[in-house]
Amino acid sequence: MRDANSDPTGDGEPPVTAGSGAGGSAPSLREALAADPLGLASHRDWDGEDAEPPRSPGWALVRFALIVAAVIVFAFLLHVGVTVLLVGALVVCILLHELGHFLTAKAAGMKVTQFFFGFGPTLWSVQRGETEYGVKAFPLGGFCRIIGMHNLEEVDPADEARTYRQRPLWRRLSVAVAGSAMHCLIALVVLFAMFFWAGDSTGYLTTPASNPIVGIDKLASGASPAMKAGFRLGDRIVSVDGHHFADFTAQSDFIRAHPDRRLTVVVRRHDRLVTLYPTPVNLQQQHVVGAGAGSLGKAKRPTGFIGIEVSSVVHSSFGASVSHAFGMFGHYVVVTVNALGRLVTLHGIHSYLHMLTNARAANTPSGESVRFESPVGVVSLLHTAAGDGIGPVLYLLGVINISLGLLNMFPMLPLDGGHVVIALYEGARSRKRRRYHADVAKLLPLMYLMIAIIVFIGGTSLFLDVRQLAS
Repeated sequence: MRDANSDPTGDGEPPVTAGSGAGGSAPSLREALAADPLGLASHRDWDGEDAEPPRSPGWALVRFALIVAAVIVFAFLLHVGVTVLLVGALVVCILLHELGHFLTAKAAGMKVTQFFFGFGPTLWSVQRGETEYGVKAFPLGGFCRIIGMHNLEEVDPADEARTYRQRPLWRRLSVAVAGSAMHCLIALVVLFAMFFWAGDSTGYLTTPASNPIVGIDKLASGASPAMKAGFRLGDRIVSVDGHHFADFTAQSDFIRAHPDRRLTVVVRRHDRLVTLYPTPVNLQQQHVVGAGAGSLGKAKRPTGFIGIEVSSVVHSSFGASVSHAFGMFGHYVVVTVNALGRLVTLHGIHSYLHMLTNARAANTPSGESVRFESPVGVVSLLHTAAGDGIGPVLYLLGVINISLGLLNMFPMLPLDGGHVVIALYEGARSRKRRRYHADVAKLLPLMYLMIAIIVFIGGTSLFLDVRQLAS
């Protein structure tokens, strides 16, 4: 049987190492890349923490807990405590992503040496068995370090059997997709909670005509027909002129079609039926004031108006909530994929570059424009959603997790999708008694390019969000 480490490419050629040029000459580009100068493929430790034995985690844990507590207290003093807690919920989503990799790797018998949230200097860590758990200074992600992810990584021969590269194809695929699968699961759970518990206020579901009245507008000239007829907040419309409407849009269309004609409206008020008689005014001749006036333009033809606003929140049963959660999940998968597809076109690239140079284009994007949100933008969105209630918060968390799950599946290293493609390619090239290992050195130029793109998008997204907040 062939030694997988002695021939990682599977084509009979010895592995390439840095400085192996003929006659001791300068290494070629491929040899230099195989050395992984940035330490991205070989998981090189830049902070030198392995140079000294780990210290007792007791004081470090106390210090970290005090820092977290101080941040939360300070946030509530500044009246942004809820936003900080929502950011914490996003942190939990990231940890669950890494937990997916961790659990599937452990189940496959792989050796996991580190499980960390964040990057940079270590704030706190503790060794439990063969794995070090901890938190680093910059909360911009996390990592789960599994030994032997590719042929460039040197591993103790005693641990080679427990490396990622030596496990069966289905095991490697399960580890690679586990992070995105966790994001998908989180998205489905929070979307279900939105439909079943908080209710949908996004417009995804049609507003029922029987939803309670939450606003009564008035006219610039005085009381509106709804005020004159005696409508009250909380009333639920049962019928209009004997017609029962399933959704509020159809009901509104009927009222708009009957200006200056008295209507017979039956409402449910505190478990009893009440009959009211409003006469819609013609919006061509009236000006509306109130919370709902902003959505009403000048009517171009005779349009009836009585002046009621119903709640846009739609609650669903348990079974319907499950169905709606999967439906919205699929909808935003398609929306996200289409958006990414538009971004990589020449028009999409031009539009993105235009937003960088034109603040107005960035702050009021067209329907075809696509841009990413930086951590600053995400926090801003969470802060806005927190002020609108739990429903918008759950919706936003669901959409964010869908986006993260899809982006991580992009088929390029260092993203999880890159490992999926490599595993499938290795599976296609392998034979029953001869396992093929892809030479990751050949992919390093593409990986560095992908990292450069990620850094560019991250930096420009931060610039766009900061500029928007400053304006």
